[in-house]
Amino acid sequence: MDPHEIEDTSDWLGCPTELETCRQFLRMYENEVQELNLQARKAREDVFGLVQMHAEVSKERDQLRIELLKAQAEVLRLQGQTTEMSSKLRGLANVTAQNQHLFNENQRLLRERQDRELR
Repeated sequence: MDPHEIEDTSDWLGCPTELETCRQFLRMYENEVQELNLQARKAREDVFGLVQMHAEVSKERDQLRIELLKAQAEVLRLQGQTTEMSSKLRGLANVTAQNQHLFNENQRLLRERQDRELR
């Protein structure tokens, strides 16, 4: 195609020149870079906030672990006391049973003696 046959639209009213088009694209790119910078700043702030939240939660988790270990130690101590008390109760139950047996035996012997004295 011959260059003279191509319609030249550069002098048309309202048609931007090459320089104006380049400036328009430059402004668009500047705006896009500005928006991306804002988004990057927001993302950095969000990440910083998440890091702080993680640190706080980790600290709380560690404190709760310490409390849990203390509670577990207390449970073990109480279980030991319970076992000791159970042993004492079994011993007392045995003494009570022996006492009851001896009392019954004593009562039986007293009845036999009274029966012999009455005859």
